[in-house]
Amino acid sequence: MNRRIWLKSGALLAGGLTFLPDGLAAFAARSAVLDSPKQLTDEAAVLEGPPQLKARLLANENPFGPSEKARQAMVEAMSTSYQYPFAYTRELVQKIAAYEGVTPEHIMVEAGSSPLLQAAAIYYAQKGGAIITGDPSYRDLPDSAKDLSAIIVEVPLTKDYKLDLEAMEQKVGSGTALMYLCNPNNPTGTMLDTAKLKAFCERVSKKVPIFIDEAYIDYVPNPQATTMIEAVKKGQNVIVARTFSKLYGFAGLRVGYIVAQPATIKLLSKYAVGGMSISAPAIRGALVSYQDQEFMKDTLQKTLTSKEFLYETLKKEGYEYIPSVTNFVMFPLKMDGKRFVEEMARRGVGIRNWKFNNQEWCRVSIGRMDEMQAFADAFKQLS
Repeated sequence: MNRRIWLKSGALLAGGLTFLPDGLAAFAARSAVLDSPKQLTDEAAVLEGPPQLKARLLANENPFGPSEKARQAMVEAMSTSYQYPFAYTRELVQKIAAYEGVTPEHIMVEAGSSPLLQAAAIYYAQKGGAIITGDPSYRDLPDSAKDLSAIIVEVPLTKDYKLDLEAMEQKVGSGTALMYLCNPNNPTGTMLDTAKLKAFCERVSKKVPIFIDEAYIDYVPNPQATTMIEAVKKGQNVIVARTFSKLYGFAGLRVGYIVAQPATIKLLSKYAVGGMSISAPAIRGALVSYQDQEFMKDTLQKTLTSKEFLYETLKKEGYEYIPSVTNFVMFPLKMDGKRFVEEMARRGVGIRNWKFNNQEWCRVSIGRMDEMQAFADAFKQLS
């Protein structure tokens, strides 16, 4: 039983271009329509790919892993892992609340952000309205809601591959249940102008709840200046999702949280397990990792070094790319996307493909330098 089938049955039981290279500008002029009916998920890409890879660049993971402090804390946590980690979960919530300047009642933690996205999908889908999202963008919440019979309104990106806030606002009507924004956006790696997004949230949240998925916010230069948690602090009807799966290196450990109005937290908590879903080692590791500036700076620098290597590799082979603020990069292909993925896999490199704007695209996650070299070696054979 896959998680969406489980989600549907569970819900029934619960009742409820200016910055782009010239070459990309030409692609952007075409209509931004997602040609394939449903994109492969990262989970499916990993499971369907070859078991052994030289470079696993298909799931936007942080290959540098958790910090040494987190690893040590998790090892130490094993001796008392027969105990429920209630106190540590509460401590993490309090630590996040203190840093963000909100109360603990504004926060809900879970085993990664996926259960939180699905809790929102269940709650807003049962309202019977429409969910507005970008196209292409991250599919977890919209696809889960669609499986529960919600109407999904997909709005093409702008010419510079960003979420089109103006067009999305125009789609809001009396039947709209939720606005979902992934910012920075996956799979394009682009980010919205912060001032415009703040104004959008202040204006549109009066009409419809806005769910902002900030999974990749820690990769931008100043997350505190660009996050929309400030909108929550102002009392706006905004939900902000965060995860430890990316920069903190917890993709396999599963820790995430949302920041929202206390009333919204209470509503969504009915459709999520909450802190009890997180293991004692993971919660202890998250506690020491959270806002570990030395670790975050080091990981960011490694990511940037690998990303610059990827940019140079693409340029040397005559390829354009979408400048990214995240730990992945998307670029247009010159061959069939499915075949490209298969050929790269045969060479030990796992990547992802998309099709939109009547163009085949590849998304490459940023890996260690040895992984990026493996990508470059394989790519040169196909480019």
